[in-house]
Amino acid sequence: MTAAALLPPLTALRLFTTWRFAPLLLGTTAAAAVGYGVAARSRPGWSRSRAVAFGAGLVVTVLAGSSFVGVYDDTLFWVRAVQNLLLLMVVPMLLALGAPLTLLAASVPRDRRPAWRRVLRSRAARLLTGPFAATVLLVAPLMVLYLTPLYVATLRDGVVSGAVGAGLVVCGFVYFWTRLRIDPTPASTPYPVTLVLTIAEMVGDAVLGIVLWLGPTLAAAYYLGLHRGWGPDPHTDQVLGAGVLWIGGDVVGLPFLGVALWLFSREDARRARATDAELDAAEARAAELGAARTRAAEVTGSDPAAEPAPSRLWWQDDPQLADRFRPRT
Repeated sequence: MTAAALLPPLTALRLFTTWRFAPLLLGTTAAAAVGYGVAARSRPGWSRSRAVAFGAGLVVTVLAGSSFVGVYDDTLFWVRAVQNLLLLMVVPMLLALGAPLTLLAASVPRDRRPAWRRVLRSRAARLLTGPFAATVLLVAPLMVLYLTPLYVATLRDGVVSGAVGAGLVVCGFVYFWTRLRIDPTPASTPYPVTLVLTIAEMVGDAVLGIVLWLGPTLAAAYYLGLHRGWGPDPHTDQVLGAGVLWIGGDVVGLPFLGVALWLFSREDARRARATDAELDAAEARAAELGAARTRAAEVTGSDPAAEPAPSRLWWQDDPQLADRFRPRT
């Protein structure tokens, strides 16, 4: 009899008190935390909010593997759905907000940085981080997992389960890395395109949820073989899991949309400031040229009005910018 079949009923109390010791998971997250902390301390002024986001991602990783989610993931379909959602969307988004690749690039020895840059600028990297490829990396993993025999394999083999979990985190990280663009990316997806694609990806979550809700029971022989005398039956359990993937994916997508909108507004503000600076510099150069011509006319005794009028700047004829940058008197 498997360990999953021997578990006691999952009660409200056990949601908070059930834990398991996972040495590999804890060791990996601890190493990531130490490495990030050391690299962040070596960069004065490193954003505390980025460090908090990265730390939160590691905490959620531990919760997904060591809390009741990691204990009951082989027993209940809906718990496994929660785990997969955390590993594909929540953990990677928090890690990407921490800008770990910027710290990693700064930690690369100087003699190896050209090779690092060549990797990031390679054609393969650009293809992998393009808009279409990133969308596939978010939508396809769960489709493949639940609609192929791979799902049953994750229930029966801990090594396969761990490899799939790590793969979900990697796929999700590439997606959020390229969409948020906090770290430099080989291919840049404009934020408006990101917003449109995110809405389309929410539709993908709905499709998978509907398929699991209306489709046949997955891994029915496995779940029936547990002889679990508590909790929902396998079909109801799958319906609950479908709701988790459908509604949960949309709920997680809302904060991402908010972050993308905020980053888009910041980028737009930076561009506006750069444009303002360029226009101010052009106006200053035009004023200096006019003053120089006036001084030259005074010296030569010529009439400044007879001098050819300076060419007009492009923005002086722009209906939206003309009033804003009208010469002050």
